[in-house]
Amino acid sequence: MSTDHLDTEASTGAEAAPGAEAEAVPASVSGTAVTDGDAEGAPSAPATATAAHEGGGRAGSDTAGSGGDGEAEPAESGAGAPDEEKPDAAGPAGEAGPDEPAGAAEGTGTAEEAEAAEQTTGEAGAAEEAATTGAAEGAQAPAPTEAEAELAAQRELRARIEQRKAEKDGPIDAGTKLSGRAADLLAAVRAVESGEKPSAASFPPPAPEPRRPAPAAPAEPRPAVPGAPAVTGAAPATVASVRAVLTEGGAPDSLAVRAAEVLGDQAAEALREDPWRLLSVPGVRPEHADGFARALLGAACGPDDERRAAALVGWLLERAALQGHTALESDTVRAALAERSVPDPDQALQSAVAEGAVLVFQDALDPDPGTTAAPDRADDGDEAEAAPARVLLGLDRYALAEESLADGLARLVNASTLTPGGEQPDWEQAAANAPSPSAAELIRAVAQNGLVAHTGGEAARGEPAAVVTAARALGLRAYAAAHTSDGRRRLATALGDPAAAVTVSGLLTGAEGPGRDGEGALALDLLAVLDGPQLDVETAAALVESLADGARLVLSGDPGVLGSAGAGQVFTDVLAARACPQVASRTPDAGPIGELVSGIGIGELNQVAAPGKEVVIVPVRDAGEAVHRTVQLVADSVPRAIGVPTSDTQVITPGHGGAAGTRALNAALKERLNPGPGRFGGFDPGDRAAYTPAPGRTLPGTVVSADADGLHLDCAGTPVVVPKDRVEASVRHAWALTAHQAAGLRWPAAVVVLPGDAAGGLSRPWIYTAFGRGERHLSVVHGVDQALAHAVSEVPAQQRTTRLRTLLRPAVV
Repeated sequence: MSTDHLDTEASTGAEAAPGAEAEAVPASVSGTAVTDGDAEGAPSAPATATAAHEGGGRAGSDTAGSGGDGEAEPAESGAGAPDEEKPDAAGPAGEAGPDEPAGAAEGTGTAEEAEAAEQTTGEAGAAEEAATTGAAEGAQAPAPTEAEAELAAQRELRARIEQRKAEKDGPIDAGTKLSGRAADLLAAVRAVESGEKPSAASFPPPAPEPRRPAPAAPAEPRPAVPGAPAVTGAAPATVASVRAVLTEGGAPDSLAVRAAEVLGDQAAEALREDPWRLLSVPGVRPEHADGFARALLGAACGPDDERRAAALVGWLLERAALQGHTALESDTVRAALAERSVPDPDQALQSAVAEGAVLVFQDALDPDPGTTAAPDRADDGDEAEAAPARVLLGLDRYALAEESLADGLARLVNASTLTPGGEQPDWEQAAANAPSPSAAELIRAVAQNGLVAHTGGEAARGEPAAVVTAARALGLRAYAAAHTSDGRRRLATALGDPAAAVTVSGLLTGAEGPGRDGEGALALDLLAVLDGPQLDVETAAALVESLADGARLVLSGDPGVLGSAGAGQVFTDVLAARACPQVASRTPDAGPIGELVSGIGIGELNQVAAPGKEVVIVPVRDAGEAVHRTVQLVADSVPRAIGVPTSDTQVITPGHGGAAGTRALNAALKERLNPGPGRFGGFDPGDRAAYTPAPGRTLPGTVVSADADGLHLDCAGTPVVVPKDRVEASVRHAWALTAHQAAGLRWPAAVVVLPGDAAGGLSRPWIYTAFGRGERHLSVVHGVDQALAHAVSEVPAQQRTTRLRTLLRPAVV
């Protein structure tokens, strides 16, 4: 394969780094090389070498830190203040989670776990600092933001779920053939159910979902749902009383607002009665809660306090949810409690279950591949061989969401008709007119089933779009939903009808789409949800709960990309449970980037021919050089040699921290591309920004202006105003993003930065996601040597502990 060159001469006027000509990317990585240019032209690298250094001088150690005034980050933890919520070196689920999710040298967790944790908790981690802005003093609450409206709508849906669950009867479905600690846990639950022990909550088994009427034939459009009620903050008197308790216990009074919001009107009394309830406030860690409890309780405070154990169990499960788990095995929680100096973890777990702090479940394990399940021999008594099982602990919010989602999916699967009576749509003719064989296969599957799973890469997104187009041509109310505004834009182009494309959040809040009917269900007959792996369990439950009987749901996505930032792995579990027909696209992703990414998806890092400089590898020796080369690529090389402007080029790196994380890269890129004093929270007009209205959602945009109302952004043509007190917690610079933030988005060009300290955190899903964000061009700033090939071939997706797969199998009849 001949080596092409990306001309980068004279961009800085500095000399090339010594020894640049001798460096090359390992032969397993291929693409267009970038060489040092001069007036006569640099000699070509050997054909086996896939890259060499880009032109321009090597950055010094001060390069990464340049432009330090460009970004206002959430405050780091200081003496006596709780840390920002981040995973420890070893998380509760046995998964490593570096303190800085961005490829820190310590920690062994994969990049996607660390990104998901920081993506989900970034807003919470800055909450304590935001609390000092004066909003806590009883000022008028601002108008509800988009995030508040969305969260309120989801809470309303969850309340409906909980109300329905409360009307059901029956004990927890638990096995009778367990022994030892697992049996003790289950015995504790039975004691609660029988009334021998008090409990704050119990969890009944799923019952058949009440059936809604099937949607009527298409009629006049329904109005959208009214706006969600405003989310009001805590009362000033409550905040003041909480602040007094926090001060008495030696905790930062900046936590007062968040504590009052989380714990309610009686927050001060609750903290005095149980100081460890401070752990429920985002950003607070066990050591902080222990110090607070010692200050309030004095000699009565001890490591064996049942209140401490219950709070620790809940905290461990919440942290596990940040890593994507909806439950944890009891042995994992027990071991984590022992590490936190709980004297008797077994008794602590039983007390937590009895108090209703957590729920306990027994899940049957999958049999070994190739084995045949033994027939049921109930009459054999003790001789019957017990099926393998595991005991899981979970929080009620995720348990309710998974149970509701399983019920809703089963309801869709078991539905038999799309329209009640009358003439059925001519799906066969629609399939005959489909643009591809895969699209025709998907149309036929949708015609016969209420739930269909569809898998494929970027090129396969046209297939669910073809289903929606065909359904609308048949007179059905069909819509396609993406997770991002960019995805919605691309869907609208594929559909040829912008009204048929929505975002998931906009559909749920009523801001987009058909609105709801008189029964509260979405007024549609067919919904195709793209980017299925981005669905977390709570969002999926709210979505499926909103579908009427007889509606069709298509879950479409690429199984190789990173999972959701929230808890759960809905798409993976639906595929694994085989709860519905699955259609695998046969449409390949085109071009050198598509060929490279397709190979990564099956664990192979292949050489690809890139005659048009579609793939470029830029080797670097350290993080400082990685930052320098990245700035040079974005500001000069890619626009000049590829023809993609800076505004259409996105930098992606493993995490926010580190010498080549998003913070360092954004500071350097701001200094080069849009220098300024950062007059409003570190931002200036023209800055690229990423707004996080809710955990797991990222809206890229551009800063337009700032005034008394807040920071004005242009997010894909939609004006967004972020209130002043929310800027620090929810807005970052966005020339550089993490792969989790970039999931579901595409740009004409992408620059993926792999600094050396990120080598241990790379995984196949992370690389697959990051490399697939560029449409026309991909540059890889490569500093991890053979770790890239190793991650692609040897580090698959980290499994999440969930219950949905088990719940789906018996629910579908």
